[in-house]
This record gives sequence, C-alpha cells and structure tokens, in this order.
Amino acid sequence: MSVKAVIFDWGGTLTPWHDIDIPDIWKRICAAGLSPQDAADAATRLLAAEEELWRRCKDEHRSATLDEVFAIAGVEPSDALLDAVYDLWTPHTLIDPAAPGLLRELRERGLKVGVLSNTMWSRDWHERIFDRDGVLGLLDGAVYSSEIPWTKPHAEAFRAAMAAVEVDDPSACVFVGDRPFDDIHGAKSVGMRAALMPNSTVPSWQTEPDAVLHGGLGDLLGHIERWSL
Repeated sequence: MSVKAVIFDWGGTLTPWHDIDIPDIWKRICAAGLSPQDAADAATRLLAAEEELWRRCKDEHRSATLDEVFAIAGVEPSDALLDAVYDLWTPHTLIDPAAPGLLRELRERGLKVGVLSNTMWSRDWHERIFDRDGVLGLLDGAVYSSEIPWTKPHAEAFRAAMAAVEVDDPSACVFVGDRPFDDIHGAKSVGMRAALMPNSTVPSWQTEPDAVLHGGLGDLLGHIERWSL
C-alpha cells in the first residue's frame, strides 16, 4: 500500500526538542499573574497537579486538560496566568525550520498531512501557534488529546487522527514522532508505518521504527518515496 497520509507528533517532532525546567516555568507564570505572597504556593500546587495528570496520561493513557491542572491545584486560571503560560512557553513551541517546506512538499505530492499530539492545551492555542508559524493552512486534520478521552499510545487516538485526515487504512499512513513508546509502538500497533525523530533524553522502547530520521525532518521524503514504490 502506497502512502496516502503522514501524521506528525507535535512537541519534539514538528518543534525541535528542548529540555525544559518545568518547575521554573510554573514559578515564572505565577510570579507574572499572582501576588508575591501567593505565587510560590500556587506554583508548587500547579506543578504537582500537572505531574499527576501527566502520570495519568502515561500510565492509563487517559487525557487531561490545562483547565484540569488549575482545578486540581485550586488556582483560578485568570487571563494574566493563561497569558503567562502562553508567553513563557513560546520559545519552546516554535516550528522546526524544516517543517513548513516538508509539509508543503507532502501536500504537493497529494498526501494528506495531519497532527496527533498528547497535549493539555486547547485546539485554539495550537492553531494560534501553527498560524503564527505559517503552517496552519498546511494541515488537513489535527487531533489534540485534550479533546478526546485518550492519549497516545492508545489505539483510538491514532484512529481519531486517521479519521481527521480522512484515510481509513492504517497501512497507508506514516506516523512521525520522537517517543519510541507513545509514537512508534502506538502507531505500529494499529498498523501504521512509523518514523522516529531520535531525541537522546526520551526513554527507549523495544518496538523498532520503520525509519530513523537521524538528519532531522528532511530525511522523511526519501523514506516516503521508498514506501510508495
């Protein structure tokens, strides 16, 4: 079966990998949106809530939202706090410079292009980011785990992404991601091909990818051509 769709993970794949000091980010968010006497305690509670929800995503493959983080922490998500979340995460959400040209080339070849991301952020935030970086119009469909009950590697998350790009045969889909368990194992478990964007600090998994993009996103086209013969 030739390739009909390529579906990408977001963080660490369409955006370059970053090691991020999450406790520091929450401290800076709270310092920007709360009084000094409240900021430190709120940051501690928000970090604990986020860590617990990511544990749920990882261990139970159940999704979560940013609203849940604030609710569990008992912190009101004011406009000031939400603006600080977006602003302080901006350096870590910038698109890989190779991505726009790659997505454009895939679509010019008649392939559908999609996104499937484990994320607590809303669709509006992601579309704001993709529009900022000039790639929103290059996506045929996107699924954010914040909108569905599951996270990768749950099979239903991958099936939702296939439905979003209107391709019903997993063997005609390629998934590109940086996480060997969530992305590679998950995609191959439903019958997709899977290409790994290797990041040294991401835990390994025994499932072998169909391709490893050692040179970055630009390596993908050669594999697409090989799989489409």
